[in-house]
Order: sequence, then C-alpha cells, then structure tokens
Amino acid sequence: MNPTGLLEVTAVRRVTPRTVRVTFTGDGLDQLEPWPDQQLKLLFPPPGHPVRLPSAEADVMRWYQAYLEIPEDQRPVMRSYTVRSRDRDTIDVDFVLHAGPAGPATAWARRAAPGDVLGRYGPDPAYRRPLSTADTLLCAGDETAIPAVATILSEVDNAVVFLEVADAAEEQPLPGEVHWLHRDGAEHGRKLVEAVRGAALPDGSAAAWLAGEAATVRALRRHLVGDRGWDKSVIEFTGYWRRRLTQDDAPTPEDLADAAEKLGDSAGWTGN
Repeated sequence: MNPTGLLEVTAVRRVTPRTVRVTFTGDGLDQLEPWPDQQLKLLFPPPGHPVRLPSAEADVMRWYQAYLEIPEDQRPVMRSYTVRSRDRDTIDVDFVLHAGPAGPATAWARRAAPGDVLGRYGPDPAYRRPLSTADTLLCAGDETAIPAVATILSEVDNAVVFLEVADAAEEQPLPGEVHWLHRDGAEHGRKLVEAVRGAALPDGSAAAWLAGEAATVRALRRHLVGDRGWDKSVIEFTGYWRRRLTQDDAPTPEDLADAAEKLGDSAGWTGN
C-alpha cells in the first residue's frame, strides 16, 4: 500500500464529551493490513491552502525531507495518531480535545465535517511491532492511549489495563480487565502512576505497554525498571504528547534520551 495519500472525512461523531471520532476514506485504505497499535501521520493544511503532499515516497526519511522542502506557508502541520478501527475502505481516528488553547489538530477536529480533506503518511508496516509473549501484559496510559489499547485488547486476553481519563464521562467500552482512573481535577498522570505503583500483577513473566503524556510515561517506566526490577527490553513506551509543548517544539533532553533508547531497543520486543 502506498503510505502517502489523501483522506476524506465521511462521518464525525462525539464518542465522549472530549473525544471526537472521525471516519476517513481514501485510496489504498482497502489494502491496509490491520495490526495492533497502528500509527499514522496526519497532515493538516494551513489556512487558505489545500493539502500539499511531499513528492518523495521511497522511505520515511526521504519522505520527511521532501515534507520539509515544502514552502513554510504551504507546509501542512503534521501530527501522529493511532487508527482506532477500520472497515474495508475506511478508518476511524479519535481526536482528544485537550483543555486550554486549541492546537491545529484540536481546532480542526472541533470543526471537522464530511468532505474535509487531510493528508496522511502511513500506516507503514516498517513500524509494526510484535505484541509481547509474556504471561501478563500491563497496559497503562491516558485518554490518548485508548485507541491503541483497544486494538491491543482485540488481540490478547492477558492484559491488565490502567487508563486515566478526565472523569467518568470519558470512559469507553473496552473488553478485559480495565481499571478506569478519573482525574476529577487532579494533576494529570498522578492517579495513573499511583495505581500502577500499587498494582499486584499475576505471577509469571510480565511486559508493559505505556503511552500518553511523556513525563507520566517516563515516571511509569522508571517505576517498573527501578522499583520492580523489570528489564528495559520488556517495556514498550511512547510519549504521545508533552505538557506545555507541541510536536513542533524542540525535543527536551529527556525526549532525546527516550528516543535514543527506543532506537536501541528497535531490534525487537518480546517480553519474555
């Protein structure tokens, strides 16, 4: 499947007060092979311009270089998302409407309507990662992790899940053992970290999948490695977003360290 193309909105609906689910159609989506935690880049056009796609498609590095060569006033804003579900030639993507000033993706999602067009890169099979074969898979994240967790739970029956959301209205139907944590005004990530620290996991081998706000993911990982003695190789982790920073802001030293470690672990993740 060509990893680059256009997506057209066919439906928009609120699945919770703070989550908008957008259904897209587009060339090549009917050829998309499903796999858990399937990520793609969405390209949001700048005001007054149509979506302009990079010309290079050979690999992600050359594609990204071609993206940077688009004149700045015409260059689309790029954000990473996870495919929530797919049905033949359509995919669903969930947009969390974060509080505070709206970034380009949130602003777009708030006004999205059928007929709107975005660009995409991916999903790319080169970034497919195998699920852990451990006896227990610990999944932990915030509302931005729900789409990926939903796809993981469709494939495994040994997951113990902790999800922190704003309040009870943000829960979504998910199978399996899911512990919902409501912030109800508390600091983002605090209840999630506390719950994982206090979790009694089943006996046997264990692995973890962590995603959400970057600092919270980092705290969870430090707990699993430092307090529980887990090997780093059994922990899959991704900081989806950063408080007070966007994907356009320069990476922090912690971000660079995380990226370097993920590259070092890219040879495989077995969770054995």
